[in-house]
Amino acid sequence: MKKLWDWAWKMYRKYEEGISYLFWGGVAFVLSMVLFYIFANVLMLNEQIANVITWIICVIFTYLTNRTFVFKSKTTGAKAVTKEFVDFTAARLATLILENAVLFICIDLLLWHNMIAKLIGQFLVIVSNYVLSKLWIFKKKD
Repeated sequence: MKKLWDWAWKMYRKYEEGISYLFWGGVAFVLSMVLFYIFANVLMLNEQIANVITWIICVIFTYLTNRTFVFKSKTTGAKAVTKEFVDFTAARLATLILENAVLFICIDLLLWHNMIAKLIGQFLVIVSNYVLSKLWIFKKKD
């Protein structure tokens, strides 16, 4: 049993960033889907508006979890942290535009259910957000 534990711990340490991103990304995904459902299907807001409100809440959540648990940012000082948050938000804004385009195409043009459209949009957003965060926002500084 100890060998299995040692092997699992070694694999976790080797792939910790990816595992953490998947875990916290999964939490953010569930949060996004639940909030979107509430805003669009319970409160009956327009899907684009529901998605923007959901995005604002999720960006704050994902910034804090990505900064702390995934990429373990060492950035300190109000100015540097503010720049990091602005960069993070700008990257996420790009993926919000992508997701709203998917929602428009799937819901308004193809007449698909809004939760199917949201699921497709989320898949594209998750991949795009990881690449942008890894290569731009939380890149390791030499």
